Amino acid sequence: MRLRVESHILQFIKPAKTSRGEYSSKTAHVLICEDELGNLLAMGEASPLVDLSVDGKEDLTSIVQSISHKEFTLSGLHELLEEWEKYPTLRFALYCIIIKLEGFPETPFSRGESSISINGLVWMNDIESMEEEAHQKVNQGFNIIKFKVGALDFDAECRLLERFRNRYNPFQVEIRLDANGAFLPEDAMSQLKDLSRFTIHSIEQPIKPKQFDWLTKICRESKIPIALDEELIGYNVREHKTLLSHVAPHYLILKPTLLGGFDHCDNWIKAASKFDIGWWSTSALEGSLGLYDIARWVSNYPLQMAQGLGTGSLFVKNLDLGPQTKVVGGDLWVRG
Repeated sequence: MRLRVESHILQFIKPAKTSRGEYSSKTAHVLICEDELGNLLAMGEASPLVDLSVDGKEDLTSIVQSISHKEFTLSGLHELLEEWEKYPTLRFALYCIIIKLEGFPETPFSRGESSISINGLVWMNDIESMEEEAHQKVNQGFNIIKFKVGALDFDAECRLLERFRNRYNPFQVEIRLDANGAFLPEDAMSQLKDLSRFTIHSIEQPIKPKQFDWLTKICRESKIPIALDEELIGYNVREHKTLLSHVAPHYLILKPTLLGGFDHCDNWIKAASKFDIGWWSTSALEGSLGLYDIARWVSNYPLQMAQGLGTGSLFVKNLDLGPQTKVVGGDLWVRG
């Protein structure tokens, strides 16, 4: 078996904005495994976020090309998996290939017999546009709406949430928030108290990563359950006890592309269960290939909460590779 890579530029229909900045396009590297005759065996998507992935600024194409002349056995691919620990995005793509070669378990989701519940994501924009998009999501059938917060005037964001909550009570629509580390540690508790008035399910990453003392205090005292997202990137899951027992978050947000593969995410899930910490999985702006693989992996679990896998319709032209997904109401299905 040999590996090669093809790169695709994915253009966003409209800029994807967060408190860190915005994306107008991104590069998806498709890792391709072929036999000695050039026949396709399996594919995986390495789709880094430049400002967030550990290997976001690495020349991933050159890394793959440097080993493209080599012949691999399945055990050799496993050895390469270890070598690529420092390249989580590539490791994710390679792990997707390995699990397909070994036999990716079929699930009711992958057979098109059941769906995965997902939240409706409202991207950062001006207040009026965010409010309109939130109402559109509810009308489309989503009963869980996730707002990006932290980049605009905080009072204006609170007024937006107040108007939304006055229109939809907590029994109708659940609200999730994602701050992407935007709050200053000294202001976070006050802001979380203000936000708690709107019956919030959880907020992801209120402050920037690696501020453990502040984060511990926030997790213990916040009236809104705290979910860790960026905090997990680059963190050795083998050393999870310090993070999970000391900081004691309420939830973990698992992004397989950023964490280096499904096996690493499986380890986070096992660790979280020991501390009674919940979790859900979220896509990280992958193309359709990566999104489907993540959905198929997560469908192996008895899911307790809606997942964050609704980013497949963000691009002008998506990857036309492998099975595709579609969103119907608030659910993700395999496209028939």
